[in-house]
Amino acid sequence: MELNVVGGSPMQVSEVVFNRPYSEALIHQVVTAYRNAGRSGTKAQKTRSQMSGTTKKFKKQKGGGARHGDYRAPIFVGGGRAFAASPRSFAQKVNRKMYRGAMQAILSELIRQDRVKVISALEIAAPKTKHFMAKLAELGVSSATFVAAEVSEASYLAARNIPHVHVVDVHGLNPASLVGTHNLVLTVDAVKKIEEWLS
Repeated sequence: MELNVVGGSPMQVSEVVFNRPYSEALIHQVVTAYRNAGRSGTKAQKTRSQMSGTTKKFKKQKGGGARHGDYRAPIFVGGGRAFAASPRSFAQKVNRKMYRGAMQAILSELIRQDRVKVISALEIAAPKTKHFMAKLAELGVSSATFVAAEVSEASYLAARNIPHVHVVDVHGLNPASLVGTHNLVLTVDAVKKIEEWLS
């Protein structure tokens, strides 16, 4: 298939990567797993073995009623919990084939919805916000994710103060950011790199 390049001749790309059928179930599973990987459980309690303090036997074995070894036992105030809660893991297993398939499906759907623009290169003269705003006006977009094979410091600095505009390299692409973006602007080199990665 062909992708139109703004101000240039169309480029041939792989049908497998950029024309995959939409799969809502696969995309949902991969995006959920990606977001869950960034979560961590917060509930934690200590058992008696995790408590700090002395383990010295505080009373004699016989003649004093109940037998005890130390004050860290669960029945004492300030002691450990009998069945302590531990931080839960939100991780979900997603194999490489599923991850690549979801990325292909998202990219293909963005292309079908005409939300992908390909440019020859992302060149910003100076790290000034006005230069990047001019680039947005030239492309006719107000919010977008720009993807380049290698992001220059000038491009990153020029875009970081603009709301809903992100500049990343190919390694910074992830399913959650692709699902949440309004427009995707790719450089020619980035398209080649993505094709090589997801093929």
